Amino acid sequence: MVISLAHLKKYYQVHRKEPGFLGSVRSLVARQYETVQAVNDISFTIGEGELVGFIGPNGAGKTTTLKCLSGLLYPTSGAVRVLGYTPYERKNAYLRQIALVMGQKNQLWWDLPALETFLLNKEIYEIPDDAYKKTLRELVELLDVEPLLKVQVRKLSLGERMKMELIAALIHAPKVLFLDEPTIGLDVVMQKKMRDFIQSYNELHKSTILLTSHYMEDVRQLARRVIIIDHGKILYDGKLDQLVRKFAKYKVLSVVLDTYIAPDKFRSIGELAEYNFPHAVIRVPRSASNVAAAELLQDFPVEDLNIEEPDIEDIIRDVFLKASNLIRQPADQ
Repeated sequence: MVISLAHLKKYYQVHRKEPGFLGSVRSLVARQYETVQAVNDISFTIGEGELVGFIGPNGAGKTTTLKCLSGLLYPTSGAVRVLGYTPYERKNAYLRQIALVMGQKNQLWWDLPALETFLLNKEIYEIPDDAYKKTLRELVELLDVEPLLKVQVRKLSLGERMKMELIAALIHAPKVLFLDEPTIGLDVVMQKKMRDFIQSYNELHKSTILLTSHYMEDVRQLARRVIIIDHGKILYDGKLDQLVRKFAKYKVLSVVLDTYIAPDKFRSIGELAEYNFPHAVIRVPRSASNVAAAELLQDFPVEDLNIEEPDIEDIIRDVFLKASNLIRQPADQ
């Protein structure tokens, strides 16, 4: 396995201070600390060439896990192995084979063209001239940024800068790529271009990629396997289509009507989720979807009908909601 986590834990001691002058005085005399379990006993493995979606709400532990995998953080306990190395030892041989791209951080020099950063990274990673030119040419073509190489970074748009960040991170041809919100802040067109690049790069180089994103479209388009994390614990690890079957207890009937029907007429079919004549959206139990569709076609003035899976966003939201209820339940009892 390329990536292996076994019972990884990462805890922080966080100082808590009451507001105001008295709170400041008390914190000087007797500081109060609270233990935050950013990552709490998670285990998984990822094989060579896999592109895995790593998803969860804010504060779930995604970025902390990536930082432990890349060697930026020392775990509280547990075993972490990537490419046969222990990341927090930060050996040069390891760092030359990985890359961490964070959508909210940058390594480009603001007042210089991105090409200057690429050349700097070439020297840092001691990349031979031929290999550097070949990799740079390939990445520039994939991302279509040839005219931008000599433009000051501060004059580039957010999407253009993100493309340059990817080139800077990939110029040494890493075997493992950790992507933390690579499409954050981008418009839908640029998001698609970034997804296309990530997919093409993964297929071309057989690189192992662990991707975090709040945009479910990123995950749906790129990852066949997803790991869902919340409150530092893994809620699900498996194929995306199996996630749908496991957690989505209903299907969606998308209907176009010939003539208007009163909303309450749909109660015999299922839950009316949306109705804007002539379009209606009805939720029905998965096991009853075919029967419900047949009843609609027989008893309603249907012009068009589709049976669809619910949106990935809705499924993930239900997973988090159920997990939160389970976490709160002992305290409520």
